[in-house]
Amino acid sequence: MKRITLLIISVLVLNSCKKKSANNAEVQLEEEKIEYASFGKDIIADDAIDVTSMAAHYKTMQTGDSINSKMKAKVSEVCQAKGCWMILNTGDGSEIMVKFKDYGFFVPKDISGKEVIVNGQAYVKEVSVDEQRHYAKDAGKSAEEIAKITEPKRTYSFEADGVLVIQ
Repeated sequence: MKRITLLIISVLVLNSCKKKSANNAEVQLEEEKIEYASFGKDIIADDAIDVTSMAAHYKTMQTGDSINSKMKAKVSEVCQAKGCWMILNTGDGSEIMVKFKDYGFFVPKDISGKEVIVNGQAYVKEVSVDEQRHYAKDAGKSAEEIAKITEPKRTYSFEADGVLVIQ
């Protein structure tokens, strides 16, 4: 009788562990069901670094330096003329200007505030006054704001060949 009771208890314990593993698998499947809208070259979301790590790399780079990268960041601004550029927030007060390789694709104009994954080349650039004014005009800035741009600016830049917008 003791053997039968011990056998029943063992089966119940093993069965309860098995159900717990199945529930964990369901949770993992739900986490993996993130939907993306893809633009440009087909890329995958795997191995994208967080924008804060990329910001640390930018701080060590000189004008003209570049590195291949894939990063995840939040969009703070998008070109309202065509969606031909976007600005990513680094979380430390600086920004990254993203353009698209060979002007080959655009992103939707309404993705401000959304998370994106960008793949391509990160570099540091000095942007002329004329180019800064052009971007300000594309962003819908007022004539007064545009007139305040009077000096070249060292910027963190990114040429993306593929973009995923997290839906």
